[in-house]
Amino acid sequence: MKLKPDWFLLGMAAATALAWALPGPGAAGGWLHPELLTKAGVALIFFLHGVTLPSSELRAGAARWRLHVVVQAATFLLFPLLAWLTIRLLGSRISPELQLGIFFLGALPSTVSSSVAMTGVAGGNVAGAVFNATLSNLIGIFITPLWVLAVLRAGGQSLPVLPVVLDLMRWLLLPLAVGQLCRPLLKTWALRHKAFVKTADRGTILLLVYTSFCDSLVKGVWTAQGGASIALVTVIALVFFFTVFAVVSGTARGLGFDRGDRIAAIFCGSKKTLASGVPMAKLMFSANPALGVILLPIMIYHPLQLVICGFLAERWGRQGKDKIRIL
Repeated sequence: MKLKPDWFLLGMAAATALAWALPGPGAAGGWLHPELLTKAGVALIFFLHGVTLPSSELRAGAARWRLHVVVQAATFLLFPLLAWLTIRLLGSRISPELQLGIFFLGALPSTVSSSVAMTGVAGGNVAGAVFNATLSNLIGIFITPLWVLAVLRAGGQSLPVLPVVLDLMRWLLLPLAVGQLCRPLLKTWALRHKAFVKTADRGTILLLVYTSFCDSLVKGVWTAQGGASIALVTVIALVFFFTVFAVVSGTARGLGFDRGDRIAAIFCGSKKTLASGVPMAKLMFSANPALGVILLPIMIYHPLQLVICGFLAERWGRQGKDKIRIL
């Protein structure tokens, strides 16, 4: 089984380019009405996640508690610590919006679909990956805004955390729950039209990426940013990935995890979700004109993690039961 090139990566570049060329429709007050489109799009994404979420695999993966502790600690403790240290190190050399974006990247949950797919390609514990990726996204609805609030308060800023959490529950958790309730009725349809469901999910995310950048461009936020910022964030993303990769791999080996659990821990623990990150950012920072800058780190981290993990997944899959080696 081989990983195929993903049109979604090209779509992200196209959505960003379209925002640069034609920002008016997706900006506040534009004819796309992003203030309504955002919440409808977020609800659709998480409803589809709920419909396609395999309940039986969640139950099968629930028992490996040591695996869950390692993955969630990497996602919500190690990553935020790295992001906080990076912000402290760089200080005023980067803009406040980019600082917030770096920490937002660190505070995000893990991915679901790509973590599970790559764990399967590599011959890892797929049930454990499904459970951890899903658990991470549920925890993130509460933990991510609390982490962001803590950093904003440390910098003398604020975030209305209770309204944000309620908004996330309303537009993320509730549609996810409704999707799970509808799964017995829609599961067969979703499997039969898997390509359509995936396209609708990812197409909606690309639409949210487009509207996120439109406001930033219309209000001139990007005039203060340049190629140096993109290069710096790329370096930071690579440092984040390989640091977490090494720590999770070493911890899993030290705890005596078998090969399947080590693979699941590495892929789930080193990933960050764009699919949930964009909707969360749209709800949390909807009033911030620099939303496009805030999203820059996760938009750079996303393709990097796919390329690196895709290479590793295919390599480990070919190795069969050989030992995992840190590159």
